[in-house]
Amino acid sequence: MRLTQRGTAMLVAAPVLLVSGWLAGFPVLIVLGAIAFCTVVAAVAVAGRKPRVAVVRDVHPDRVERGSRAGIVLRVRNPGARWQSAFTAVDRLGASTLRIAVRPLAPGAEQAYLNELPTWQRGKHEVGPLTLRRTDALGLGENTLFIGETATLWVYPRTLPVRSAASGLPLHHHDGAADETSPRGSLDIREVREYVPGDEVRHLHWKATARTGKLMIRDYADPRQPQFTVLLDNRPQIAAAPEFEEAVDVAASLVVAAAKADNRCQLATPSGVDVITTPGAVAVQRLLDELCVLDRTTETDLPLVPRALAQSWGGQFVVISSAVSAADQAALARVRSRYADLVVIALGNRDAAVAGGKVLRAADAVDATRQWQTVIAR
Repeated sequence: MRLTQRGTAMLVAAPVLLVSGWLAGFPVLIVLGAIAFCTVVAAVAVAGRKPRVAVVRDVHPDRVERGSRAGIVLRVRNPGARWQSAFTAVDRLGASTLRIAVRPLAPGAEQAYLNELPTWQRGKHEVGPLTLRRTDALGLGENTLFIGETATLWVYPRTLPVRSAASGLPLHHHDGAADETSPRGSLDIREVREYVPGDEVRHLHWKATARTGKLMIRDYADPRQPQFTVLLDNRPQIAAAPEFEEAVDVAASLVVAAAKADNRCQLATPSGVDVITTPGAVAVQRLLDELCVLDRTTETDLPLVPRALAQSWGGQFVVISSAVSAADQAALARVRSRYADLVVIALGNRDAAVAGGKVLRAADAVDATRQWQTVIAR
C-alpha cells in the first residue's frame, strides 16, 4: 500500500491546515485540515487490502495477421468467503497499456472480461506482466498486486490471396509393378532418422544402425518436385516501414500460397535467414513465424544473393526488393540458369531489369499480388 502524489499532498496539507487554523483562530481551516486527514485515513482503509483473487489470462488467438482482431480474456474468481471490492487489472503490450475494470465479486463468484489487443505492428510481442491495482474513489491511495505472468502474441504479416505458380517436375507416385511407363529420376537423402513402422525396409541405413543400436532409415526427397524460393531483401538500404512491411506482406503471401499448394519452399534473406520447409500446410506456421520476427539488418555491404542461393538450383526463384542496383542485377543474371524461372518484384523501383527474368514493378503489396495473379500465376 502506498499513497499517490495526490494522497501525499493531502496528507501534508492536513497538519498545515490544522496548525494554521489553530494559530490564526480560523475554525474553517481546522475543519478542512480534519477533513483532509480523515479522507487520507479512509483511502488507506479502502485501498489497504490487496485483491485476493485467482486470475487467469488467455490471449486468443495468439497468432494473428497484422490488423486482425485479437483479445485478452481475463477470468477473475473470488476463492474466499468475503466480498472482494472492485479493482483494475493492468496489462501491457509494448508501449500500450491495457486496463480492465473488475467489478466487486461475491464469495465464490467468477467473472470474465474481454479486452482487444492492438495488432497494428508486426512482431512477437510480450503481453504483460499483469498487475492488479486497487485505489479509493479519490485516487489518494493505491495497492498493487504484481502477478508477473506474461503471454506471447504473434502478429504475422498480412497474407493476400494469390495462386501458387511454383515450377519443377511433380513428385510421382506409382502403385503396382514397374513397367516402361513408370517415371524415372533420382532421389536426395533429406535425413537419416529412426525407423518407424511402415517405412521402406530397403531404405535401412545399416552403418547408422550399427553405430546407434537402433534401426535407422534414409529419408528421401525427390529433388525435382515443385519448389519455390523467395529472397526477401532486408539490407539497410531498404526503406523502413511502411515500405519494408509491404515487402514482408508480399513474401508472406507468396510462400504461404506455395506451401499450401504442397510445394517445397525456401525463404532466404541477404542477412543469413535460410528456412527450407518440407511440402505441405504444416510449413505455413514455420514460415510465418520467421517472417513475424524478421527485420532489416544493420550489416552493410551485403550482396543481394547469398552464397547458398548462388550455389543452389531449383524451380521458381522470386526476389522482393525496393533497391535493386546494377550489381544486384548482374548477380541475378549469373544465377538465372540455376532456376527454372526468375521473377523480381521491384516495390517502388522503376529501373530494375534482369536478363532472362520477369520484373513486376509494383507500388505496394496489393499491387504486387495483383500483378502476380495476372502475369505469373494466370
